[in-house]
Amino acid sequence: MTSNSTDTRDSDQEADTLSIGRRIRFFRKQQGLTLNDLGEKVGRAASQISTIENGKRETSVTLLTAIAKALRTEVAELIDPTPVDGRQALELEAERNQASPMYSSLGLPQVRIKSLPPDALEAIVGLQRQLGEVLERRAATPEEARRANRELRERMREKNNYFADLEAQAAELLRLADYESGTVSQRQTALIAKKLGFSLHYVSDLPNSTRSISDTANNRLYLPNADAAADPRSHLLTSLAAHVLGHDSPKDFSEFLQQRVEANYLAAAVLLPQSSAVPMLEEEKRKREISVEHLRDMFGVSYEMAAHRFTNLATEHLGLPVHFMKVHRSGTIHKAYSNDGLPYPTDPLGAIEGQFACKRFTSRTVFRVADRFSPYYQYTDTPEGSFWCTARVLPGGDFAISVGVPFAHVKWFEGRESQIRSKSSCPDPACCRQAPEDLAEKWENQALPSAQMHASLLAAVPPGAVPGVDDTEVYEFLERHSG
Repeated sequence: MTSNSTDTRDSDQEADTLSIGRRIRFFRKQQGLTLNDLGEKVGRAASQISTIENGKRETSVTLLTAIAKALRTEVAELIDPTPVDGRQALELEAERNQASPMYSSLGLPQVRIKSLPPDALEAIVGLQRQLGEVLERRAATPEEARRANRELRERMREKNNYFADLEAQAAELLRLADYESGTVSQRQTALIAKKLGFSLHYVSDLPNSTRSISDTANNRLYLPNADAAADPRSHLLTSLAAHVLGHDSPKDFSEFLQQRVEANYLAAAVLLPQSSAVPMLEEEKRKREISVEHLRDMFGVSYEMAAHRFTNLATEHLGLPVHFMKVHRSGTIHKAYSNDGLPYPTDPLGAIEGQFACKRFTSRTVFRVADRFSPYYQYTDTPEGSFWCTARVLPGGDFAISVGVPFAHVKWFEGRESQIRSKSSCPDPACCRQAPEDLAEKWENQALPSAQMHASLLAAVPPGAVPGVDDTEVYEFLERHSG
C-alpha cells in the first residue's frame, strides 16, 4: 500500500488509467458537463465515459485526443500523473490501495471512494496506510530476520537458556497427565490435550506448510498421520503450547520467532521433565559420564531435542557453560546457542544463522565420519581457547547437531578421552574461508557455480563469490576434474 503525500508533486510518478480517469472527471466537472454531455461530444455512451473515469478502461490516443478537445484542454494535461488537488490525491491513493493484491487478500469490502466526505476519505486513507505498515512489518526482511535471531539469542544467553516460567507451565501440564517419573507416553500427552478441552484428529491432508491446525471454535486439534520420522508427542505438545502460553497471531517476525522458541521449549520441558532429567544429569556428572545420548534414550526423544534440553539445564543446574549448533551439510549454521565463549562467525548485524561454520569445528568434521551410529567426540583449539564437542549427523544426513563445553569442563563428560583434535583460527579468513592462492588465481574468473541453499534458513546468506557457495570447494572440484 502506498502512503504518498497529498501535497507533493512527484515528477517520477507514471500516469495510469486511474489517474487519467480522475483528471478527465476533474476537467469535465470544471466545464460543467455531465457524463452524457461528454459522451455526446466524443461519440461514446455515458457508461463508457464513466468506466474510463473510474480507471477501469484504457483509452486510445484518438479517443483521448477527442476528450481533451471536448474539455478544452491538452492531452498532456490529461496524462499528467500529478493529482490536481489534495482531494484527488487522497482518492487516487485510496483507490490504488483497494485494488492492491495485499488489500484483496484481506477480504475487506470495497468502498465507493468518490462519494465519501473529506473527513471519511482522510480516515480511510489513514487506516489503509497503518494497515499497510503493519503488514509490511509482519513480512520480515532478511535484515529483520537476522536482527530478530540475534536479539533472541542474546536473551537466551542472559537467562542461560533457562526459563523458569516455562518450566512451571510444563510441570503443570505433567500434573494433568499424572506424571511421576520416566518417559512421558503418548497416552499421557493425549490426556493433557483432553484435560485442556481438545479432541485430537489425525489426518492425511494437512497443508504442506502446516504442522497442525487448531479449530478453536470446536476445540479440535488436527495433526498429521503418524510419521516414522517424527515424534507424534512433540507435534501434539508444540501445537498445544500456543493455547497454554496464550499466543496470538504474531505482530512481526521477532514475535513469531519468540513464540516458536517458547513452544519448542515447552514441548521439550514436558517430554524431558526437569524433575526427572536434572537428578539423572546430576548423577551422571557425579560419575563423570554426562551424555546427550543417555538423555535421548532415557526419555525416548530425538537427539536434537535432547541436545536442546541439555542446554536448558546444563548451566542452571550443573554449573556448566555450553554451546550448541545445528549445521547444514553445506556448512551453513541453521541454529546456534552459546554461553561458553565459542567464537561463532557473524555478519555485520551480529547474526550467526546463515553463516559458514568453521570447517575444523566438530559440527563440520562429523559429516566426514564413516560411522554415523556411534557418538563422535573432538577437541578444537580456537583463538578463544580449547573446546570439546560431541556431535551426531541427524537421520536424512542433511544436518548435524553438536554440543560442547570449554576444556575445563570436559572432565564431566563421556567421550573426554577422545584423541581427535583440530585447530581453528576462524574468524581469520585464512583458516578455511579463503581459497589457496594458487587455486584462486587459476579458477576465480572461470568458475560459475549455482548455489544450493536450504529453504529454511531465515538469516543472511553466507558470503562468497556466489551467496551460499564455498569458493574453495568449487575450486577444488574444478581442479580435480580439470585433467
